Amino acid sequence: MTDDPLERLSGEGVSIWLDDLSRGRITSGSLAGLVHKRHVVGVTTNPTIFQQAVGDASGYAEQIYDMALRGVTVSEAVRVITAADVRDAADILRPVFDTTRGRDGWVSIEVEPRLAHGTDATAAEARHLSWLVDRPNTLIKIPATRAGLRAITEVIGLGISVNVTLIFSLERHRKVMEAYLAGLEKARERGLDLSKIHSVASFFVSRVDTEIDKRLEALGTPEAAALRGKAGIANARLAYQAYEEVFGSADGSRPSSQRWAVLHRLHANKQRPLWASTGVKDPAYPDTRYVTELVAPGVVNTMPEATLEATADHGEINGNSIAGTYEQARAHLDALEKQGISYVGVVQALETEGIRKFQQSWDSLLEAVRAARPLQH
Repeated sequence: MTDDPLERLSGEGVSIWLDDLSRGRITSGSLAGLVHKRHVVGVTTNPTIFQQAVGDASGYAEQIYDMALRGVTVSEAVRVITAADVRDAADILRPVFDTTRGRDGWVSIEVEPRLAHGTDATAAEARHLSWLVDRPNTLIKIPATRAGLRAITEVIGLGISVNVTLIFSLERHRKVMEAYLAGLEKARERGLDLSKIHSVASFFVSRVDTEIDKRLEALGTPEAAALRGKAGIANARLAYQAYEEVFGSADGSRPSSQRWAVLHRLHANKQRPLWASTGVKDPAYPDTRYVTELVAPGVVNTMPEATLEATADHGEINGNSIAGTYEQARAHLDALEKQGISYVGVVQALETEGIRKFQQSWDSLLEAVRAARPLQH
């Protein structure tokens, strides 16, 4: 057995993606280095990541300056800047994409979060971003709002690969998988090659613990204290169970749904679960827990660099850590309900907060670009 935890993680069927991107990371060779030395096979981005990148670095000044002189609006300048970074990152990951035949090598770019509750606008933005980046290994990120579900079906139906983001609840995850299957069926009706369409479902983990732990602490009882720090992993494990119910298990012990079986015969790809929000927020918890406790074949784990390095240094990868846990995971969520903590209330609050935070980051990104412009337009 290899001494490299990241290699062992990859060997268990987990695709390691980096949850970060900046122009400096591209030009310095940092991203290429992580691909070659840290088994990174994909990249995810979001408005917060780009807001930090543009606000903290000078690598964008010349491009911002030139666009200002040409009268490009701030909003469109942001699209051009982020698309350029995603395009360059996609070129770095292209050999991975080709070697894995499209399983990995993906780079994600998110639609403007202010469009999250508009189906038509989200679909239009997805089409535009796909055209603007113009790389086959680009995933368009669409939030899993109710309006987003319809947009996912439409965009997949056009043959555009999608990263569905901000999934917190099991019910919404099932709706996301339904939206993906409906999109594949639309693509089939249009005569598109289903083997070229890919999708991941980004299920958020640590934010669930943060919200539920806060509510448990407010109760202040020994029973509540005993439940801290377990909900995020339990929720994700049940999401994997839902994934197996639709797409079947890797070992063949659980058959797929009939709907998927039809599409699979046409060479469609499974919508893989992606564990997002995997950086540990509470220092009382092990810093690799959202990696080591969520190992299973066919998943993606997108990590901040700190989590990636922690896993490389001391992550203990001991095989599939999800198999056989469903009953225990369900019992944990039931125990939270008995403590008066509403699962529905928690996931609704997290979705609302997630959209709000990304909108704030987008506004900050616009302001960072506006402040860097030499002229006011």
